[in-house]
Amino acid sequence: MEINLLFAIDQRFVRQLKTTLYSIQKNSSATTYNVYLLHPEETTFDEELTVFCQLLGMNYYPLKMDRATLFAQAPVTERYPEIIYYRLLAHQFLPDHLEKILYLDADILCINDVVELYQMEMGDHLYAAASHTHLTNVTNVINKIRLKTYEAEGYYNSGVLLMNLKQIRKVVKAEDIFTFIENNRLNLLLPDQDILNGLYGDQFIAVSDFLFNYDVRKSAVYETTSLGKWDVNHLIEETVFLHFCGKSKPWDETYKGKFATLYKHYQHKATQLENNLNVTRQKTR
Repeated sequence: MEINLLFAIDQRFVRQLKTTLYSIQKNSSATTYNVYLLHPEETTFDEELTVFCQLLGMNYYPLKMDRATLFAQAPVTERYPEIIYYRLLAHQFLPDHLEKILYLDADILCINDVVELYQMEMGDHLYAAASHTHLTNVTNVINKIRLKTYEAEGYYNSGVLLMNLKQIRKVVKAEDIFTFIENNRLNLLLPDQDILNGLYGDQFIAVSDFLFNYDVRKSAVYETTSLGKWDVNHLIEETVFLHFCGKSKPWDETYKGKFATLYKHYQHKATQLENNLNVTRQKTR
């Protein structure tokens, strides 16, 4: 079983990406992982990630983006830099032979097998993602009005995004995205996510956020809406992706979230893997 993974990061998220990759390798059953990384031209961490992926038995393929031409006019902030837009046109830079790829944010932890999600039949749909609808019913309605996506089932979170590249190449056009940005510049709150929902919200397959995009901030809501079924024990057995949404992140020293210890465990193991390699290299010198 071969899985293609897509990420978009800059220098600030190298350590976090390693943690995500380590958790995937330890908890999924695929035999081959191809890691594609969209990043700015001037980055210097390709060799570091190549070595780390080799330690995990993964293949690493960096794709350097031209910052001068990509999304030069798109709205950006410190929290939402230009790099978040890269996934929108990833199909233009990925190898033509790829038919499917799983995009993941680098603030995600994999704790169970991702193969079930990856093997999903997508038909003519462009994407598969979770909508978090039951967590934010009011917000969901507001987003539909704001983005005029009345036919869409929900407002989809783009942090876990299964991409049907074969169909996306036929439908998703750069000029449509740029036009949408220009026409909705003042309405883009979560820019890349708003664009995906605004243009293609009716071409998504909805997947369970309980399983594939569990917002760790809302653990009490998950347990309540599932009538107590989705407690921490059930989560550990069933949930595939924990998503550390929001400004507060588990790698911060001040983070006090429910799953901080779990995240730091995987972060430590990923670092330990690298440290063991460095010790081995020193002994062979």
